[in-house]
Amino acid sequence: MAVHDDCKLKFLELKAKRTYRFIVFKIEEKQKQVVVEKVGEPAQSYEDFTASLPADECRYAVYDFDFVTEENCQKSRIFFIAWCPDSSRVRSKMIYASSKDRFKRELDGIQVELQATDPTEMGLDVIRSRAS
Repeated sequence: MAVHDDCKLKFLELKAKRTYRFIVFKIEEKQKQVVVEKVGEPAQSYEDFTASLPADECRYAVYDFDFVTEENCQKSRIFFIAWCPDSSRVRSKMIYASSKDRFKRELDGIQVELQATDPTEMGLDVIRSRAS
């Protein structure tokens, strides 16, 4: 599975310049490559992010999560989320599962990885508890 250059470029912009709040990646099965499907502006919320994931198709996503620690320090964590809803096609799940580690290696700077098959597995409470 190839990774389109745009995936790495957009990720670097999110990581270094914080140009985006999130990036949603899609595997184009015909071209056998991972491409950028959508980017979220810095002002967009976690709800905007989750709403941009299709209910019945797999996706990879990166989310830049800002939070304040108990010591009142402003921090951020870059999450890699493998979204594979139960209702997605079996073939699709297999392709996303087998390509995940290789794709993730292309994105240098991922701090937390999360796998989700339904929205509750990637709720804001889960993100918060994994960030700290």
